[in-house]
Amino acid sequence: MNKKNREKYLYLECSSGISGDMTVGALLDLGASRERLEKALASLDVGGYHLHFGRTKKSGIDAYDFNVHIEDGHDHSHGHSHDYEHHHEHKYDHDHGHGHDHGHGHDHGHSHDHEHGHDYEHGHDYEHGHDHEHHHEHTHAHRNLYDILAIIDRLDADEKVKALAVKMFEIVAEAESKAHGLPVEQVHFHEVGAVDSIVDIISVAVCIHDLGIERVIVSPLAEGQGYVRCQHGLIPVPVPATVNIASSHGLEFKKTDNQGEMVTPTGAAVAAALRTENGLPERYTIERIGLGAGKKDFNQPNILRAMILSAEREVQRVEAQNHSRGKEQKAIGSSGSRENGLWVLETNLDDCTGEALGFAMELLLESGAKDVWYTPAYMKKNRPAYVVSVLCDKDRIEEMEEIFFSATTTIGIRRYPVERTVLPREQRKVSTRYGEAQVKICRFKGKTRCYPEYEDVKRICREQSLNFMEVFHGIMEDAAK
Repeated sequence: MNKKNREKYLYLECSSGISGDMTVGALLDLGASRERLEKALASLDVGGYHLHFGRTKKSGIDAYDFNVHIEDGHDHSHGHSHDYEHHHEHKYDHDHGHGHDHGHGHDHGHSHDHEHGHDYEHGHDYEHGHDHEHHHEHTHAHRNLYDILAIIDRLDADEKVKALAVKMFEIVAEAESKAHGLPVEQVHFHEVGAVDSIVDIISVAVCIHDLGIERVIVSPLAEGQGYVRCQHGLIPVPVPATVNIASSHGLEFKKTDNQGEMVTPTGAAVAAALRTENGLPERYTIERIGLGAGKKDFNQPNILRAMILSAEREVQRVEAQNHSRGKEQKAIGSSGSRENGLWVLETNLDDCTGEALGFAMELLLESGAKDVWYTPAYMKKNRPAYVVSVLCDKDRIEEMEEIFFSATTTIGIRRYPVERTVLPREQRKVSTRYGEAQVKICRFKGKTRCYPEYEDVKRICREQSLNFMEVFHGIMEDAAK
């Protein structure tokens, strides 16, 4: 088949969970450029660390071993070290004896004073279990989200890379904020403040862009069981931040018999931010495979397997949907508010009449859908069709699906979680040259925008035999007075 008729996917197979460093290792093993990654990280002007690139074997399987080591000689990588042990440089994986290449951070003015009671993967000061005691102390900066945004702004990379990095950090920050019961701006995070987390997340964004990946499938996330210890006592696995991310972004877990954490908050944020598809194509070929190593040994190989898949091109995505999702994934600072817990439901129809589709739209909107739209498409055997898309709250999914199945001819519905940023708005009746009219008032960065309601404009036009645009702009001018 002509390659132009095929689409590329990245499939993350999380049979041993997922963490930031495992993901970076898997993407580098797929062919992402180490040189471009190191150049991008150097532009951050954040240092005090070494990058370790190497290979190791997990249950006999060769995998890429990526690590961020703090310059005092101890590994503070949260890199899936599930028993929370610190491993000394060159000894963090005891089942192999390979050498590592080292990249260096370029700014050594950053301090890292903290006790070894911290787990840098979490914002809960986790204590690490040690087979032997260490009593080193050094301070770890507690950055907030806006500190991170300032660091990302220095990144010498495409704007898409920066946007993806911001998105991952926002996901972690919102989860930690919910866990602590404080607004994002009032919380200082060990998680987003740790150098290794900064490097891991930005490295994922750089490598994804370097590989040219736009469509990502994420398998259910294998997770362990039991507890981890923090300064306040024992907390269950998965930890609060990971649970919050999974809940907000519809991630699926798959329980295992392994003791300890397998899905870290950074790993969960990576999965939530990258995922664009809900499942594998019906038929596909595997073009490349990359394996990223975790640090602990389980009954199964502790690896993240990433695969580049090629599949026959499906129905074209909705242009309006792509445009909308791009706008909804803005960074904090637009003066709008972030809406989480939203889902898009969609189905392809080539045997449903226009009348039925019109009635279905009315029912969906009346039942609480935030938006409904149809997009022309071509399906099998070149049949003209429509993609029906609905934006709704998570708790309305079942009701929306009932309408789909009862009011249309569909036999299957896709769904995926989304976010959007919305401006503050209010409905208001105003006096105009045409009489009273309903308008919507929105505010953005201190400016007010007025949007006349369509039904009132239409009514005035009919009653007074006026032109639509004349009435529309007249109401806007009068409302602004």
